[in-house]
Amino acid sequence: MTQALSYRPAARAVRSFLALDMLREAQRRQAAGETILRLEAGQPVASLPPAVCAAVTDALAAGHPFPYTEAKGLLSLRQAIALHYQKQHAVAVDPERIFITPGSSGGFILSFLAAFAPGARIGIMTPGYPAYRNILEALDMTPVSLRVGPESRWQLTPEILAAAMPLAGVMLASPANPTGTMMTPEALAEIVRWCDRHGVRVISDELYHGITYGMPAATAAAFSENVCVINSFSKYFAMTGWRLGWLVAPESLAPSIEAMMQSLFIAAPTPSQIAGEAALDCLSVFDAHVARYRVNRDVLLDGLHRWGVREIAPADGAFYLYADVSPLTDDSLSFCRRMLDATGVSATSGVDFDPEEGQRFIRFSYAGSLETIAEAVRRLAGWRG
Repeated sequence: MTQALSYRPAARAVRSFLALDMLREAQRRQAAGETILRLEAGQPVASLPPAVCAAVTDALAAGHPFPYTEAKGLLSLRQAIALHYQKQHAVAVDPERIFITPGSSGGFILSFLAAFAPGARIGIMTPGYPAYRNILEALDMTPVSLRVGPESRWQLTPEILAAAMPLAGVMLASPANPTGTMMTPEALAEIVRWCDRHGVRVISDELYHGITYGMPAATAAAFSENVCVINSFSKYFAMTGWRLGWLVAPESLAPSIEAMMQSLFIAAPTPSQIAGEAALDCLSVFDAHVARYRVNRDVLLDGLHRWGVREIAPADGAFYLYADVSPLTDDSLSFCRRMLDATGVSATSGVDFDPEEGQRFIRFSYAGSLETIAEAVRRLAGWRG
């Protein structure tokens, strides 16, 4: 008799990432010839600096074979990132603690596996980036929803953490996705030190550093060497499809992270690493992109106010507006689909970021061109769902 195989299909339990579903639908309609105004994805459309492209094309022209780098990544890139921390944050980071990862997703996976055991309770902000929850569940860990809202400026506080204890770890994000809100350096220091005192490992998502509209973003690495800091070339550096990120790891976790990196990923793509190193010398170009995002934000914010949507999370950074659309609908998922059908404006339902209360919210991305934002505002003005 053949014995039936027993297995646990963890991946089948992972929720769909609705923003990517919406992105796919928008792309399908564009391919069919429709004019779609893309406010659904956190994907900059700005051109790369010529020096970034030249770094790769020159290597190709010279016949560079692009072999594997060591698992940690090119030493020269890690040294350049360490210098970036020194210049931007006055924080000394040993390049041996820096790992070049295939996108920020690789950094999340490596951090979670190195820092936590199966079943570990990890606090995540709600609303928050849905991939945190999805990756933790795929790794058989337990995401714990930590609800934030206007009363805490949509950010975590030690009081919110204390009420959820025991926790093995917590995800911080400043600026945050989907809200764009930030913690002051003092608030970030307070929460990181509270976590150190209470044995809670901090994983700090710093993907939107550099994209701020007032106070600069502080790094959690400035306040503790126990944190895992994750960043990426996707957002500020506008290199989403290059799939290049980095992880600053505690010294105690570095050996296990390196071993896992060798088997899970071997290394991040070599051409992307060459491009990333060049990008670190082009900050003035990327700062000009941020100035354009600020204009986009102001145009979209004014348009949403005139549309009747006024309860919006403070947009301190990143390139999102997280808007309470309850004056228009109590079902933002179907509303977004109707909005796409009727106006050609594509945005993301808050259900992606908050399964309990997200039906009242929509996330609008303003990472595109000013022309796209202005036309989206014009089209929405005459439509109420």
